[in-house]
Amino acid sequence: MANLASRPLGEPDRVERVKTRRLGPDGPEISVVGFGAWEAGGDAWGPNESEERVIEAMHAGLDAGMNWIDTAEVYGGGVSERIVGRAVADRRDRALVFTKVAPASEGTGFRPTEVASAIRASLQRLGLDHLDLYQLHWPDDTGIPVEETWGAMVAVRDEGLARHVGVSNFDQSLIERCESVGRVDSLQNELSLLLQGDREKLLPWLAERGITYLAYSPMAAGILTGAMRADRVFPDDDWRSGRRDPDEEHPELFRPGAFEANVAKADRLGGIATRLGTTTASLALAWVAAVGATTAAIAGSRDPEHARSNAGAGDLELDAEVLAEIDSIFT
Repeated sequence: MANLASRPLGEPDRVERVKTRRLGPDGPEISVVGFGAWEAGGDAWGPNESEERVIEAMHAGLDAGMNWIDTAEVYGGGVSERIVGRAVADRRDRALVFTKVAPASEGTGFRPTEVASAIRASLQRLGLDHLDLYQLHWPDDTGIPVEETWGAMVAVRDEGLARHVGVSNFDQSLIERCESVGRVDSLQNELSLLLQGDREKLLPWLAERGITYLAYSPMAAGILTGAMRADRVFPDDDWRSGRRDPDEEHPELFRPGAFEANVAKADRLGGIATRLGTTTASLALAWVAAVGATTAAIAGSRDPEHARSNAGAGDLELDAEVLAEIDSIFT
């Protein structure tokens, strides 16, 4: 690991250029792969080795061409946002920052006054005067009309606190309700070779409306990195174990039986990756970037080398024959 004390955190290495696509109908160009900072919260994937190590990974991704980082208020109860703020402090001119507000009780809440309070708290933790994208993290189930919440999101965009506003984990009907109030710039949903639910209908519908699609968990929470064995045992403080919260169901991809089958598919994907001279993780990311109308994929890591590798995956071109071969494994 590089010694961060020997080089100021704000001093960048040479920045690589990678493929980009537009955020929303009139937004900035964003790299096809962005940095996901969920792990940086240190509460769902096991504790951080050190904040400096996480910042080094973020810097590695940025230097390799990523130009945005996605975080949320609930990642470590604000820890991730604070670390992201440190990472971009001297790189704001080339690091777009996206974050999210969550419903109560896990997050600040979706009432208009709560949304207004939440964005200001996130900006304070991040050390920023505005966000590039502010998102609703998941739908509210406490009875607050989504139109009321979306009106508050439009207000923060109009005020300039967020340049763009979007939603996450929403379906078409909820997006349509938001759009009746004001433009939705983006949707962030889960999409990977192992979870393709949005591929057939939602992605084309979004493309018709110019709504950006950000795919999270494109490597299926690590299964599609090619580094997992079927006998892998996750520690209790890792959400993939299904033991971190007794009130939560065991994650679908990691249920006994399903997990072993998914690892076997990842192994077959690895065979294609080897033939193409790339890694399993890069191939999984490249597939997400190539499928349907996906705009970009979110790839998180606390390892600088992995971050560098992830950044270049969006430039990997997959022809129709390779895409069909991959589909034969996962469909």
